[in-house]
Amino acid sequence: MTKTSISRFYKFAKPTLLAAVLLLTGGKWYSYVAHAESPFDDVGASLNAMMPGPINRYGCGMLRKRFGDLPIPPKGCDVDGQWK
Repeated sequence: MTKTSISRFYKFAKPTLLAAVLLLTGGKWYSYVAHAESPFDDVGASLNAMMPGPINRYGCGMLRKRFGDLPIPPKGCDVDGQWK
């Protein structure tokens, strides 16, 4: 491979890899907030806790609709041990 072809490859590979990571992460997050059997799934709760404010609030709202009767909210959806 020449230096030019490697440069072209990286120009294409970086955005493609970033898009793939975002889609996989976003898909796992949505699967957790919309379909999880338990709100205490470690990976899903961690992803939800790392999401920016509006996305986190949306996810916590979906979880609260489904699991609001639980006394302890999942990670990222609690304020002093209570649901946000």
